[in-house]
Amino acid sequence: MYLNCHSYYSLRFGTFSEVELLRMGQANHIPTLALTDINNTSACMNFVRKSKEYGIKPIIGIDFRNGAEQLYVGIAKSNEGFRELNEFMSLHSHKSIKLPAIAPVFEHAYIIYPFENVLQLEKTDFEAHEYIGISVENLRRLPFSKYKSYTDKLVIQQPVTFRNKRDFNAHRLLRAIANNTLLSKLQQTEEGRLSEQMLPKDKLLEAFQEFPHLVVNTKNLMAQCEVNFGFGESRVSQNQQVFGSSKEEDFNLLQQLCEDGLPKRYPTRTDAVSKRLAVELETIKKMDFVSYFLINHDIVKYANSKGYLHVGRGSGANSIVAYIIGITDVDPIELDLYFERFINPYRVSPPDFDIDFSWKDREDVTAYIFRRFKNTALLATYNTFKYRAVVRELGKVFGLPKEEIDKLCKGHFSKNDLDDMAKLVLKYSALIKDFPNYLSVHSAGILILDQPIHYYSATDLPPKGFPTVQFDMIIAEDAGIFKFDILGQRGLAKIKEAMEIIKENRPDVPEIDITQIETFKNDANINNLLSRGKAIGAYYVESPAMRGLMCKLKVNDYLGLVAASSVIRPGVSSSGMKNEYIRRHREPERRKEANAILAQIMPETYGIMVYQEDVLKVANQFAGLDLGEADVLRRGMSGKFRSRAEFTRVEEKFRSNCKAKGYPDALTTEVWDQIASFAGYAFAKGHSASYAVESYQSMYLKCYYPLEFMVAVLNNGGGFYSTEHYIHEARMWGAQIHAPCINLSDHHNTIRGVAIYLGFGYLKNLENLVVQRFLTERQLYGAFKSLDDFIDRVVISIEQLAILIRIGAFKFTGLAKNELHWQGIFKINALKKRSGNPSLFKPKHKQFELPKLEHSWVEEAYDQIELLGFPLYSYFDLISEEILSDSKAKDMQYHHHKELLLYGILVNTRFNTTKNNKNMRLSTFVDQEGDYFDVVHFANVVDKYPIHGMGVYACYGKVTEEFGHCSIAAIWTKKLAFKSDPRASDTPTFKSLKK
Repeated sequence: MYLNCHSYYSLRFGTFSEVELLRMGQANHIPTLALTDINNTSACMNFVRKSKEYGIKPIIGIDFRNGAEQLYVGIAKSNEGFRELNEFMSLHSHKSIKLPAIAPVFEHAYIIYPFENVLQLEKTDFEAHEYIGISVENLRRLPFSKYKSYTDKLVIQQPVTFRNKRDFNAHRLLRAIANNTLLSKLQQTEEGRLSEQMLPKDKLLEAFQEFPHLVVNTKNLMAQCEVNFGFGESRVSQNQQVFGSSKEEDFNLLQQLCEDGLPKRYPTRTDAVSKRLAVELETIKKMDFVSYFLINHDIVKYANSKGYLHVGRGSGANSIVAYIIGITDVDPIELDLYFERFINPYRVSPPDFDIDFSWKDREDVTAYIFRRFKNTALLATYNTFKYRAVVRELGKVFGLPKEEIDKLCKGHFSKNDLDDMAKLVLKYSALIKDFPNYLSVHSAGILILDQPIHYYSATDLPPKGFPTVQFDMIIAEDAGIFKFDILGQRGLAKIKEAMEIIKENRPDVPEIDITQIETFKNDANINNLLSRGKAIGAYYVESPAMRGLMCKLKVNDYLGLVAASSVIRPGVSSSGMKNEYIRRHREPERRKEANAILAQIMPETYGIMVYQEDVLKVANQFAGLDLGEADVLRRGMSGKFRSRAEFTRVEEKFRSNCKAKGYPDALTTEVWDQIASFAGYAFAKGHSASYAVESYQSMYLKCYYPLEFMVAVLNNGGGFYSTEHYIHEARMWGAQIHAPCINLSDHHNTIRGVAIYLGFGYLKNLENLVVQRFLTERQLYGAFKSLDDFIDRVVISIEQLAILIRIGAFKFTGLAKNELHWQGIFKINALKKRSGNPSLFKPKHKQFELPKLEHSWVEEAYDQIELLGFPLYSYFDLISEEILSDSKAKDMQYHHHKELLLYGILVNTRFNTTKNNKNMRLSTFVDQEGDYFDVVHFANVVDKYPIHGMGVYACYGKVTEEFGHCSIAAIWTKKLAFKSDPRASDTPTFKSLKK
């Protein structure tokens, strides 16, 4: 009987979830409910899905409003009616235009005008689908209105927005946040009414007993509404089902693509390949996933035609079909990848393809998908109110001073010391916390559907410029809507740009085929770099943790790198099996300690679960589950189960099968616990292998073209480390690093031979317009011959010119910076104001005789720190304190369990939490020779010796060794002081004398 209910997806308005609305309906014996969130359909599908659990018939629609002003409520008669409402809402949302006061004519939806609006509009003509909504409050005025006689057009419209007064108070706070105003200044027109609450069925009918025709009209309207999406057992895929003109044609195309691609992937076609291919094709056809493969292939084909690199990963990398037709570059035969991890009879959802493109290319690929496929949209994600954010917002609403808001946000308070206003902030923060705040765009998900997108949701048009639905991934999958994951990453951009730079800087080098993965895998030089952790700049393998792991494992081949990519994941680490894996890898004798059954199942990983596939193997071969059941187990432990009951049945079968096989209960429990602690965090083997392929491509470039590769790394935002550390790495490989030069630099970094010229983009205070101006001038009319020539040709302020002089951009003139600066001041002042147009005649410049001005290298280093954020001189040259030890990182191997003092430049530092929930710090340094060493500050010293930014640190502690990799357990650390800044005046000023 309620046609106008709101959930908290009426953003910054509603006060409870759509599920809570159903609970309220059930408690109040309401048989039918209409969810009509304000200009939003986020909760509609989940409302329909969950309604069966509460025995309520669901109706969905939209409460159309301009701001807080309610215009009318749209109620969908059917799925087609829901599409009509969504199209209407989306049209206005995309164009950011106000909704009209009178709704358009809908064929499959009802429109209900609130009684107050009808009075204001003086509307007398109503279409067959239009009604007048009467609330309990309106009943006082209805008998005195001419609309009393419109007996067939009156329905009950009792809005439901609150459960109680507390909800109403929270609502007012949400409205104040939405309007960015103090609560005391919130306009009443921006609020709902306290009376917008749900009455029990008998009380509602009692309120309308004098108007029985309203009850009859409302029941009749509701009886004619029926919207279904298909959930649970009735769920079917809503994705585009046919790629071409028919399913039969699609399958023939997929077969042909496999035949065409087979010789490239497998020059020698073995029986194993033929058998695997036949089984996969038959399964893909049976499971109705042919179009899914063809769509992914089409996307990759387009990318290839544009010269875009890609990486296909996820469980899709387990498929030989995906490998042959070029979606992935991982050979499932070579890696013994289970196809059942990818597709099995228990899996209703399509395979999981994550396709990575360069961050520069991804938008164009996305635009192609929207052009190529008709029913396409981006997937949404919900951003919720987090504790600190909601405390800060409510603090502002209540008018608290910033200091008090900061105190509440950080938790630095005692509740006994808080005043009533602060307590209210905390009280309502707890209520509003985790409410949806606004809709955002999913990082990768794209929907390509059979039906029009508006069949399922209204859409918004965020800054990305692509229509975006209003529901998230979980709801989408429950309705049979499965996303395509199109991601952007910087690793591929580095590879692509590195090859472009090589072509330009070393034109004698033959064309590089970056797809020669087999050659890279067997290259001893590349594998040697990996085994020594020399992978700075290479995608996924450059972090300190990965560098250390590769050293411990002595990774020197592709399979070793694949294993390392998964061993480093939290699942293997938290299960305690990472160290055991390393021991068994390094000490063959220790492999005999493995459980004989598990060692036989997983010989490649010495009886230890490393990949998600290992869960399948163990469940299948150890516990006797079939591979489909085993995948239910894997998905259940990763939190992606469709049915808790289904998962429980599989667990019971796992245990009963183990008992029947005669395993001791202790062994069964041990294996089960390993699976439980591990499965949710592990990588699929194909996923790790995909990363390893890209890592080998990066390492090939790093090995043979290190300088060009490092320039590409810098130009694409680096990676795990800071800009200055990548510059250090380039220098270690023989680069000569130069500050930005007015004649040789660009906005990005450039390389000429072995000389790397930093880009003007690093100069944060240099205006982009100025850079664009002088780069265009240089491109059109050639290099600048002198400072005078530059000033003649480029309109620039003295402040902007000073930045270029101080960074050394005019070093080619041979003049000192101070002299250049004074000359620049005199000459720009002499020219007065100039237009942006080039001068017809060059002005004559006076030459000024200046006294000799001193300028030290230390001053230059401080200029670089100020302008670039880091010096181009070594921090070791800048320190003013004496170094008391000549030990280096390479000496650590001779001092196991002894105390050692090392000096190093900070590279990276981060906190970890111990099992006892205490802080520890992990830091990486480079010594005077550029070699790495790691320092661990355990809980007993972490607070005593903090790390304060970049610079040189004295690190004293005990050398520990684990699997050949040394680090220092800090006893104390200290940052060394720099030489004083010569630019700072030592002459006392009037202000300092007054003190």
